[in-house]
Amino acid sequence: MPPSKAKAAETAERRAELIKLRLAGVSFDDPRVRALGYASRGAATKDMIRALELRRDEEAAAASAYRQQENERLDELMAAVWERATTPSAQYSKEGIHTHDEIDLRAVDTLLRLMDRRAKLNGLDSPVRTEVSGPDGGAVPLGNGSLLALNKLITIAGQTGPADELPPAADDEDEDTGDDSDG
Repeated sequence: MPPSKAKAAETAERRAELIKLRLAGVSFDDPRVRALGYASRGAATKDMIRALELRRDEEAAAASAYRQQENERLDELMAAVWERATTPSAQYSKEGIHTHDEIDLRAVDTLLRLMDRRAKLNGLDSPVRTEVSGPDGGAVPLGNGSLLALNKLITIAGQTGPADELPPAADDEDEDTGDDSDG
């Protein structure tokens, strides 16, 4: 049986106050949190998690409703241009002679933009992948993971010429080993 409206309102008010306190940096152990009616730190923590989950669910439902509405609008717009974009129409010369049939390329462009918008709205496009490559598109040479090796990789990655035109690699002796002794 769901809680009464009064109990639900009381819970919502308590959670709102808890969120305000937490946003102000108040810990769950603070007496002000206990004054809201929480028996322990754990009870306040669990209620905070419930409040955040409820908020996330409400936001997801609102986003879903918005997405549905936008999809319906896109459906209407696509229906309005579909025929012009897919059915060739007669084209005539200045003299009124039928020369050929052609689809409306502006309608095709509009349709493609609507389809692109729908794909973005619904997350249908695959994320763009980025790959870092070494000289001439080859593999990036890996070192022992030291700062010097990392700087070498950065230098190599920025080069555009053949590998034999790369700057000479610094000797491993130049690498700072963290040993401050003079001997």
